[in-house]
Amino acid sequence: MTALPAAGSAVTDLALVHEALPASDVVEGAPTTAVAVLDDTGEREIGIWEMTPGVATDTEADELFVVLSGRAVVAFDDPALADLEIGPGSVVRLAEGMRTTWTVTETVRKVYIA
Repeated sequence: MTALPAAGSAVTDLALVHEALPASDVVEGAPTTAVAVLDDTGEREIGIWEMTPGVATDTEADELFVVLSGRAVVAFDDPALADLEIGPGSVVRLAEGMRTTWTVTETVRKVYIA
């Protein structure tokens, strides 16, 4: 996890440290993810999250996010909802416990509130 400097930084330029996803979550490729927590009050967390190209499954947290860069398709496995194409400017609300499959074609960076 990367910490944000106290004086602030451009979130698009913030260097993030990536880690491999658990093999059980990877469907295709070798995607990695990174997180930088910007604020954590204990009741909510605001941060930057990034995923490199590949396909992976996830169980979502209750969150709202805005995509800063990249492209992906989020497939909703449970509950079954229409696939969602996301890119810069997309605003998405996820509910805790949703099962999703992320197909990232260009590294996705988002700001999230969870």
